[in-house]
Amino acid sequence: MQVGNVRKRGFTLVELLVVISIISVIMAITLPAFSRVRRKARTMLSMSNQRQITSAMNLFALNNNDRYPESVATIGFGNNWNWSDSTRLTGNRRRSPQLHRAMSEYLRRYISDASTMYCPNAPQKYEYLQQAWDAGDNWDNPKTSFPADPAGGSYCFYWNYRGYLGGRRVVFRGPQGPASSRRYSKLLVSDYFGYDHWRTPGSYSSCEQFNGAGITPETWLLSAYWSRKSDADDRPEIKLQAGYTDGHVETYSASDVVPMKVSITADGRVPYPDGVGPGIFFLPRNALH
Repeated sequence: MQVGNVRKRGFTLVELLVVISIISVIMAITLPAFSRVRRKARTMLSMSNQRQITSAMNLFALNNNDRYPESVATIGFGNNWNWSDSTRLTGNRRRSPQLHRAMSEYLRRYISDASTMYCPNAPQKYEYLQQAWDAGDNWDNPKTSFPADPAGGSYCFYWNYRGYLGGRRVVFRGPQGPASSRRYSKLLVSDYFGYDHWRTPGSYSSCEQFNGAGITPETWLLSAYWSRKSDADDRPEIKLQAGYTDGHVETYSASDVVPMKVSITADGRVPYPDGVGPGIFFLPRNALH
């Protein structure tokens, strides 16, 4: 009779605690594995995005005399302009009436979904990403009273870009087209990885999550990214991706990079002073081969 009553009541307290313990152990084992699987899936999606970007660039070049479009990562007008950070999807304004301020004006024919232009491992997608992509040169953020707002992404775009390297090889030169001469890099696109950005001074930052990193939220002109306060020599371990003119996308380590500064001159030879501007951008070492 007592046995029947126990069965009707279901689990005893001891049995319930045992079940909870078992479930906790199973979750402790499986959740990290699920997290790794999700991270791996996002990384594969990011590599797919970068392959689509390199394909779009080469299709554009095929239809435009073997030339890639001009970079939109610039500030200024006419002959009085300098470089901006390479994550720009939409610049401040046109350098000239013949050039677009929005990347989508060149590439919308080949890429309609703006998510392709965005790293899926970033903390969040820019709120107006698709609207800005669709608006092109006419983009104006509805949250501000400023006309012709810029918009930044989470990848770095390097075609027809110049940056300051220092040393013997003073200037980084992004590719002009698929058949660029040897003095031009073959790098088209990469994950963002940098140090000492004006939003997060003295910090490493990336669209890829890394140990100890917190979220730097988006602003009206820049996307969210991961960042961590660190000494310059305390570089985090991150796996990053980059796409090249021949269409291949490769993975590289944060320890196998070369620092580049944004230039305040059009020829790329004069960098922003230390502690000012967008800071250092790390290029994959293969970008200089």
